[in-house]
Amino acid sequence: MIEAVNVTKCFGENKVLDQISVKFETGKCNLVIGQSGSGKTVLMKCLVGLFEIDKGKVMFDEKVLSRMSFEEMKLVRQDIGMLFQGGALFDSMPVEENVMFPLSMFTDQSLSERRDRANFCLSRVNLKDANKLYPSEISGGMKKRVAIARAIAMNPRYLFCDEPNSGLDPKTANVIDNLIKEITEEYDMTTVINTHDMNSVVEIGDNVFYIHNGKLWWQGDKESILNSDNKELNEFVFATELTKKIKSAL
Repeated sequence: MIEAVNVTKCFGENKVLDQISVKFETGKCNLVIGQSGSGKTVLMKCLVGLFEIDKGKVMFDEKVLSRMSFEEMKLVRQDIGMLFQGGALFDSMPVEENVMFPLSMFTDQSLSERRDRANFCLSRVNLKDANKLYPSEISGGMKKRVAIARAIAMNPRYLFCDEPNSGLDPKTANVIDNLIKEITEEYDMTTVINTHDMNSVVEIGDNVFYIHNGKLWWQGDKESILNSDNKELNEFVFATELTKKIKSAL
């Protein structure tokens, strides 16, 4: 489990996060939603230690991040898998080497062991035959699956996904959603997902947290979000035609 307690983050006079307290459960897809500029990306960066918080604390399985020694912090970061918005693959490396990259950086495994692990991860995301292809030779959806394979290469306990469906068509986005949910449950990971995609919320939102103007404005699950009486949440959720149709069908 990952927990944020009264997390506050300011940039100069601008308070971007205002006493955010949330618990992200293990084995669940924990979705953070909100308008652009609401603070959800800053929250994710605070959770992984990229930003130092001004007040409050972040805990990984009840251990406070800011109180960890260098070695403890290193171990936690090795337990973190990251899926970046654009995939962040290395264009100069074939798919197999992209997936092997964290293994080469953080383990003493032999080349054959790293390749075996990369092949397993690629197989897990249904990309058995893409090893020697370069990122420029594969589709956007395949790039996201390669990025997921790389994110799970170290067998992480925590998975962070930043807008995993950005730039994907609805069918491919659904594939990525289902894949993230499957591996979350299969490996019993604590998964935190930043997203604007209401399809993702409706499909895989075990726990949903709505951030509004830097504050935690609402939390619940995918069943309760469509029936909330929270004004700002409703304005965000039902901004698209799809969710308007869903609401009218209820």
